[in-house]
Amino acid sequence: MSQSVNARKVAIVGCGFVGSAAAFTLMQSKLFSEMVLLDANTEKAEGEAMDIAHGISFAGQMKIYAGGYDDIADAAVIVVTAGANQKPNETRLDLVHKNVNIFKSIIPEIAKRDFKGILLIVANPVDILTYVAVKLSGLTENRVIGSGTVLDTARLKYALSEHLEVDSRNVHSFIIGEHGDSEIAAWSSANVSGVPLNTFCEMRGHFNHEKSMEAIAEKVKNSAYEIISKKHATYYGVAMAVKRICECIVRDEKSILPVSSMMHGNYGIDDISLSMPGIVGANGIETLIPISLDEKETAKLQESARMLKEIAAGLDL
Repeated sequence: MSQSVNARKVAIVGCGFVGSAAAFTLMQSKLFSEMVLLDANTEKAEGEAMDIAHGISFAGQMKIYAGGYDDIADAAVIVVTAGANQKPNETRLDLVHKNVNIFKSIIPEIAKRDFKGILLIVANPVDILTYVAVKLSGLTENRVIGSGTVLDTARLKYALSEHLEVDSRNVHSFIIGEHGDSEIAAWSSANVSGVPLNTFCEMRGHFNHEKSMEAIAEKVKNSAYEIISKKHATYYGVAMAVKRICECIVRDEKSILPVSSMMHGNYGIDDISLSMPGIVGANGIETLIPISLDEKETAKLQESARMLKEIAAGLDL
């Protein structure tokens, strides 16, 4: 039976910290009129659905309930947050095998119901799991996207806005590559409202560019570890990133976001998923945007891809 898509329906698979925070954020966003929560622990999904639904009268009419795979098959977007949590001192890549096994039970269930919407992968390590979801789902690649470095990029914009005392929405910069330890701050294409970053820094009295950029990139890269060590999980920032990606899809915004998607020859990288800025709209990711990178950044991006490919090669798909 061919499944039609309900454009105002979202599903969230996995009701841990990230899934619940994403559900709460999406409830307030007014993007959808129906939301289904699914979790291996049915009671957890039911409890979260009830708790979030009790806020509906403050936000706007919406149907929120816990359900199974049949209930989510016609969603416009399925957000997959299910997976083991990253523990203190554990890298995102350490999670690989645990979460690939979880995906082997989830993704085929979605695929066999003739799902026609967009699959948004949020669980970590997000680049590997986006690749896994493409391979296991058989969906066209544009319809399987990972949240990628959307949050890291927001962290970078926030750090730069604090450093330069300027609105973060006027900072144009990207974190690219792996959402993890090999991520790259694409400094050579960064600007503030069209003004090259270094020029703007000097306008604001900052002249030690190399040192500042290094410190800010490190801070962004390590912020998840810092939050996990202090409160054992990160979820509000990524919930906002999920909302932003869903906005682009539902409104067909064709906004440029650094989501994780399959690469095919861009920057010499092939058959692995990682984050590069791409146009995101109703059909998922339309096309990648070739931002300017210097030789050093390109080499780092290729190294990031090589590392992810090595891990992907060791998976039993």
